[in-house]
Amino acid sequence: MAKNKVEETRESEWNLITPGEISQVDGIVLEKNLCNIWDKIWDFQAKPDDLLIASYPKAGTTWTQEIVDLIQNNGDIEKSRRAPIHLRQPFLEWVRTANSGIDQANAMPSPRTLKTHLPVQLLPPSFWEKNCKIIYVARNIKDNMVSYYYFQKMNKGLPDPGSWDEYFETFLSGKVVWGSWFDHVKGWWKKKESHPILYLFYEEMMKHPKHEIRKVMEFLGKNLKEEILEEIIYNTSFDVMKKNPMTNYVNDVKMNHSLSPFMRKGMIGDWKNQFTEAQNKQCNESYEKNMADTSLSFCMEL
Repeated sequence: MAKNKVEETRESEWNLITPGEISQVDGIVLEKNLCNIWDKIWDFQAKPDDLLIASYPKAGTTWTQEIVDLIQNNGDIEKSRRAPIHLRQPFLEWVRTANSGIDQANAMPSPRTLKTHLPVQLLPPSFWEKNCKIIYVARNIKDNMVSYYYFQKMNKGLPDPGSWDEYFETFLSGKVVWGSWFDHVKGWWKKKESHPILYLFYEEMMKHPKHEIRKVMEFLGKNLKEEILEEIIYNTSFDVMKKNPMTNYVNDVKMNHSLSPFMRKGMIGDWKNQFTEAQNKQCNESYEKNMADTSLSFCMEL
């Protein structure tokens, strides 16, 4: 496969670009900083024992990362608080400092756990070539949209989302950073037919945490005692993680937590507090149209 087409990028260093600027790779909107080092992303060399955690933004990624880290460390809370989550599990698209996520990953000893929000078609091909295990987590479109809206409001590294009404249209059209929610969740769902991917649902993790965490544990080849499993459930609960500076990005200068906390509500059905009746109808129609070609389905409310 040829390298992806990067559109409308300047030949300049990423740190000369104003935060929030965007460009495109193969029609997918991405931060311009990222597009300017795209060859470095695409050429990244995965290793056979790498574990990748993938998701659409604001779908439960950090939650899944912390669950994985605790399982890997046999429930040891102190080990899981050894460093902020983005240092423990490098984010491939992290380009906000001179030390990018790719640089962090390359400097990390094996086995590595890595994170991405890339749609399946933009994932560096070495992950498929090395047959790496991947955990994908998906969240229903309505709650995901609301969470992403507030995240873009507080994250200076992403474009200003504008008003809620404007953002609603932008999101449904797939013109947000990391692309269409529909294409993202469907692309990864289809890929699991041919690759070792554990596909998780945010809503199932909320409703049945022990069952879902056990699935992750088994996927990782671990067999932890019941009391350790209970400790992991407790320490990855929303209220505990919200108070944990190692998981809530409280020290990230690009995030204005006074506008909206990184961990906002963590609930199912919060979209009802944001959507108008007309927006709900429009979203339902768009969902039915775009999801007609997949067996994938989501729980929208409790």
